[in-house]
Amino acid sequence: MCGIVAGIAQRNVVPILIEGLKRLEYRGYDSAGLAVIDNGEIYRKRELGKVKGLEGLIAADPIQGTIGIAHTRWATHGKPSTQNAHPHVSREKVAVVHNGSIKNHDYLRSSLQQNGFQFTSETDTEVVVHKIAEELAKAGSLLDAVQATLLELEGAYALGVVSIAQPDTLIVCRKGSPLVIGVGIGEYFAASDIAALLPVTQRFIFLEDGDVAELKIASLRIFDKTGAEVERPVVESQLKADSVDKGKYRHFMLKEIYEQAWAVSETLEGRFIGNRLQDSAFGHQAAEIFDQIKAVQIIACGTSYHAGLVARYWFEKLARVPCAIEVASEFRYRNPVISPDTLVVTISQSGETADTLAALQEAKKLGVKHSLVICNAPESSLVRESELVMMTRAGPEIGVASTKAFTTQLVALLMLVVAIGRRFALTKDKEDEIASELFSLPGNIEKVLQLDESIEHLSQRFADKHNALFLGRGTHYPIAMEGALKLKEISYIHAEAYPAGELKHGPLALIDAEMPVVTVAPNNNLLEKLKSNIQEVSARGGQLIVFMDEALGESDDENVQIVKMPSVANIISPIIYTIPLQLLSYHVAVLKGTDVDQPRNLAKSVTVE
Repeated sequence: MCGIVAGIAQRNVVPILIEGLKRLEYRGYDSAGLAVIDNGEIYRKRELGKVKGLEGLIAADPIQGTIGIAHTRWATHGKPSTQNAHPHVSREKVAVVHNGSIKNHDYLRSSLQQNGFQFTSETDTEVVVHKIAEELAKAGSLLDAVQATLLELEGAYALGVVSIAQPDTLIVCRKGSPLVIGVGIGEYFAASDIAALLPVTQRFIFLEDGDVAELKIASLRIFDKTGAEVERPVVESQLKADSVDKGKYRHFMLKEIYEQAWAVSETLEGRFIGNRLQDSAFGHQAAEIFDQIKAVQIIACGTSYHAGLVARYWFEKLARVPCAIEVASEFRYRNPVISPDTLVVTISQSGETADTLAALQEAKKLGVKHSLVICNAPESSLVRESELVMMTRAGPEIGVASTKAFTTQLVALLMLVVAIGRRFALTKDKEDEIASELFSLPGNIEKVLQLDESIEHLSQRFADKHNALFLGRGTHYPIAMEGALKLKEISYIHAEAYPAGELKHGPLALIDAEMPVVTVAPNNNLLEKLKSNIQEVSARGGQLIVFMDEALGESDDENVQIVKMPSVANIISPIIYTIPLQLLSYHVAVLKGTDVDQPRNLAKSVTVE
């Protein structure tokens, strides 16, 4: 992993490759490189660090070519280094960029070394380029060599391949890792994400799992996993090149926090007639499927997992529907017992999360009949693998730390609770109430954003801190978990979340004046118990920051600072209370001077296990 850009054109593709890499920087990476073919030779540049470093290399020693491949690498096999950066080259004849993970690379490496191939990196990718070179010596074409190589690979991959043996041919392929082809006029491109190619085209072909494509100036051929030539539809994207610009904001993350009112409105748009949520919002078969299910199993990772945790409370409290939630990487390997009449719900911003995709496939093997994905990427693998789909319509999310994708996932999940719950214990009056509160969300989000300046001032309390504790109860415990995750993701402060009732069972030992304790305290049936937990912290000198309903009239004391939140219904309060935690994490990270949009060691789309 992490980002691929490739192209073949009648013009110099180097500026296009560089611009594409810049547009993939949000995915997180540690090195960048590109290779082009010019006058029968491969010219390669690689640099540890940011794309601007690679751009500087090329400015100092220019290269050009009408065919090329480029990559931003997030280290999996081998440390971040120039030697491990992509593209990898074999015997100056073949160059490859690769996303994914080759499981049998050790075996292939040993075999290739016995056949005289020299390895210069620690990566699994280098076995791919040498294997293609080996096959090319006996194959009729670069396409044949790549197809023969793929038969030997175990694992996941998206590949871009060029060779001086056929300098007019670019081969791209995918299995378990996303890749899209951009269709231009007399030129073709490929990338991990359409965002990379929006400056050159808005027409795209989304490759299916197992597809191999041969791109030439005047032709495009696609072969499926059986080797049969196939047609894939060309899709016109509605996104514009400036969709991934920061605009007036300092960082993408701040822009995306402020886009949440709009994103929630988009998620709700067209899904209701009057106050009545339409089952068809989840797919044309949704009504029939929802009639059959008896339980819900949610599978997700990271921030999406936290959204699922909130939904479990909603499903069981509001609808009385049995609901389980599990981290995708654990679900797949624990031999779960799951009823065939369970609806498996996967949640993923990118729709390419490798663990979640593998868990869905495992659930199907276990006999589960019905699946639904909540996703922000319409052409992604999870969307194609799922029976029903709820798109969040959050628009491009560039910041690695998810914000608007999270809140729109919560909105989509609450709608799902309504759609399924009306078949169980959810009354018509309660359904109407939920619909009304959902429609109030954009306005309430705007009210919370007015706290930005006071939260920025509050962030100064974290300037010299290395640890923080987040507390919540009920549906707000997962919100505390999400707040802790955001803080550690982008400010690198160690943060943990606990159900507030668990304080006496261990975490209270950590409390002192140097440990900020962030508490989510909406006006609900658990408030009095939470106040007791707050007093436990305050009595031991802990410094509390409490996000609390303004209607409660609470005020600061010696150890407690109150941030007054707008009064909202309990149903939607988890969505509202996550926003100040996003703002707090953002301003702490800015104060710490970290890379807000591209935090170290992290990637936006996790396409390897």
